[in-house]
Amino acid sequence: MQYKRIIVGDQEIKVPLLTMGALPILGIALVLWLLTGIYVVGPDEVGVVQTFGKYSRASQSGLNYHFPYPIETVKTPKVTEVKRIEIGFRSIGKNQYQTVERESLMLTGDENIVDAEMIVQYKIKDPEAYLFNFIKPELTVREASEASLRTVVGRHNIDEALTSGKFMIQEETKELVQSILDKYKTGILVVAVQLQDVSPPQQVIAAFKDVASAKEDKNKMVNQAEGYRNDIIPKARGEAQSMIREAEGYKKARIARAEGDVAKFSAVLKEYRKAKGVTETRMYLETMEEILPKIEKIIIPDAKSGNLINLLNLKPQGDK
Repeated sequence: MQYKRIIVGDQEIKVPLLTMGALPILGIALVLWLLTGIYVVGPDEVGVVQTFGKYSRASQSGLNYHFPYPIETVKTPKVTEVKRIEIGFRSIGKNQYQTVERESLMLTGDENIVDAEMIVQYKIKDPEAYLFNFIKPELTVREASEASLRTVVGRHNIDEALTSGKFMIQEETKELVQSILDKYKTGILVVAVQLQDVSPPQQVIAAFKDVASAKEDKNKMVNQAEGYRNDIIPKARGEAQSMIREAEGYKKARIARAEGDVAKFSAVLKEYRKAKGVTETRMYLETMEEILPKIEKIIIPDAKSGNLINLLNLKPQGDK
């Protein structure tokens, strides 16, 4: 091989001269180097092309090309893959996990301690921001999620954290985590936040169970009282309405009877005014007919005449 001498300063450099026989080799090497720029982007990926280390463009799934290294490089993050991190515990096998107390123990708004475990699911929404704005995405999501959960739990009392407020805590935590990640332009989308377990610490769980049992008994008694009230009040109202209806019926019957008595008395009074003696005798007989059948009767004959004593003097006073 022939060389050409080049003097640079005080040094002499030998540069090999290209011959006609070396050109085919260089041509093949150049073609092979250019072919290294061919790359494939999967259906769940996005190609992110860098030109001299700076973001240049994005490419979609399929066969693509970029200028070979070191001019351009490409990264293909999976943008549809949903990743997850665990807060407060770590999975160590199938259906097995280990609690991480330094993450799980949290202070509630009423200054009680709870043991909270959570799963955060996320995926990439902006590949450029995800690749170039921070170094450790999983650590960033973990720290943002833990800080958000502590903040939200601190807004609620222990009863809400243990019972009815879990869904609210989940939603508030998801919104807070997303706002933190968006603030730092991480390019991450929070898909879901799931509270796995919220319970008192192991040291005081027995006391909390006693309190929870007492509250359940209280609620049971309140519900029973409410049920009794809901049962007895309609019955009492029904009985009251029945008594009112009976009273109304009795009232109408008494009025009708009184009106009948008045009409009867008026009719008797009218006849009495026409014939006082006859009317008195008739009334006397009617009364006796009503009374005598109900009492024991004793008949005494007259010792002198042998006749029955005339108990009923029906002759008018003027007759002899």
